[in-house]
Amino acid sequence: MADGTIKQINPFSETEVWTVPGRAHRPLGINIPDPQPINQDALGHHCAFCTQRILETPPEKARLVRKRDDAVIYRSTGVDMLTREWDFRRIPNLFEIVSFHYWEKNYGHQLSREAEQRMDAYLADPAGRAHVMEILDTKLRSSMDPDDVALMTDNEKLEEAKSFFGSGHDLIIARRHFVDGAANDSELAGSGTLTPQEHEWYIRLTVDSMEDLYASNRYVKYVQVFQNWLKPAGASFDHLHKQLVSIDQRSVNGQLEVEKARENPNIYNEAAVDYAGFHNLVLAENKHAVAIAGFGHRYPTLEIWSKSEHCQPWEHSPEELRGMSDLIHAMHAATGTLVPTNEEWHCKPIDADVAIPWKVLIKWRVSTLAGFEGGTKIYVNTIDPWDLRDRVVPKLLELRAEGKIANNINIASECSCRINSLKYNPALQ
Repeated sequence: MADGTIKQINPFSETEVWTVPGRAHRPLGINIPDPQPINQDALGHHCAFCTQRILETPPEKARLVRKRDDAVIYRSTGVDMLTREWDFRRIPNLFEIVSFHYWEKNYGHQLSREAEQRMDAYLADPAGRAHVMEILDTKLRSSMDPDDVALMTDNEKLEEAKSFFGSGHDLIIARRHFVDGAANDSELAGSGTLTPQEHEWYIRLTVDSMEDLYASNRYVKYVQVFQNWLKPAGASFDHLHKQLVSIDQRSVNGQLEVEKARENPNIYNEAAVDYAGFHNLVLAENKHAVAIAGFGHRYPTLEIWSKSEHCQPWEHSPEELRGMSDLIHAMHAATGTLVPTNEEWHCKPIDADVAIPWKVLIKWRVSTLAGFEGGTKIYVNTIDPWDLRDRVVPKLLELRAEGKIANNINIASECSCRINSLKYNPALQ
């Protein structure tokens, strides 16, 4: 607009966003408390996700362990493995958004044979049974009168244990709470403080878990993957973790996008990545992915798009997965650990008949929605896409020079901005 107001429409959700002069360059507004020295004796005990409190979380489904120059995923780990070294763990969420009983009662879903065998083996071990009973007591006491819990028999409690072994809501937990050598409690270990290789392992275990959730429950139509970083973004603990939630319908965005993709199969090139290139909003690129400053979002948003012809993350080659991981990692590193963020994965619904590319959104939760937005459904985003670009690009250049992000990333003007770079569309393959 003539006065400098920028109005944006998201091409997929049709969300309307304004950036208003005078509000566009406000500080991010993050309150950083005075850092406190870390009690070295308490390392590994800071939250329930930490390494020395492992028995406070439900039985582990899988873990990723560093092996020389790479890593290995171990599935169906027993209680005896809990004390061994690990880099990332997959565990059920103790308080599921969509519970095992939801699937059981609404669809007649049962534990898979593998999950049932694992539960039997875990409970046959006295240490495993003790672990399960302790976690069950914690869960039951959160929703029931403690006296009623005390009256329950072990068999009645163990009916609830199915959710630990057949969960449709899992967590992927990173080992570190603070960065190595941290002196104060502001030095949290986030996605961007991992090495590029560690971040690829983090993504690898998440993708493996996503595929498994689809395979283990035929009633699942969508698995939502997300990461809440810091409490203002919805995190229960300031400890790095992703969440995967199985649901029995397409997401709202998924429903909208399937129709748009059916009408224009090339919409993700034309209305997203190509459009960003024409408006100088491409942030970074490698052979397999491209990152842009997003437009039409309620919060400042970094978008990372896969160039692969494959739609689902688990269909990507190791090189394609690493390409996506490197750009996601770079965007987190440029954001920093002090900014609350939501990382959202958007993928083709499993039952959709159209091709939709995998994209990851990193949203900076630096503003609070209020009455204006609620009343008008027009959202005020204090950072416009070009300002977001100008904040992120110098940081990316600095991080690459320091060797803290992958060195094969092209940044800003180095990017090719090639038309139709996303190869998900069969017509382009």
